[in-house]
Amino acid sequence: MEKNLTIAQAQELVDQWIKTVGVRYFNELTNMTILMEEVGELARIMSRTYGEQSFKESDKGKDLGDEMADVLWVLICLANQTGVDLTKALEKNFEKKNIRDLDRHKNNEKLR
Repeated sequence: MEKNLTIAQAQELVDQWIKTVGVRYFNELTNMTILMEEVGELARIMSRTYGEQSFKESDKGKDLGDEMADVLWVLICLANQTGVDLTKALEKNFEKKNIRDLDRHKNNEKLR
């Protein structure tokens, strides 16, 4: 696998995997639900690693990076099946944030 994977390459690799190993995409609503499940698993590990909750036996051995990758995987699936180019979407999002938030965070007293 490519060492420095671009977003576009990741979208293509996920698509290839789904169409061969995965047989087909789950429908969009199923994938949206799976995304929420994966975000919940990530939140669980975050709250136990960085928050005040203690680890349960079932949480031990969970890898934070792997949980984040699960979220990314399903997000890429949703992008692929809805025709979203995540590279272009992220670039557009940066443009929006650079205009909208140019001074917003610098002027936020809570961040000082």
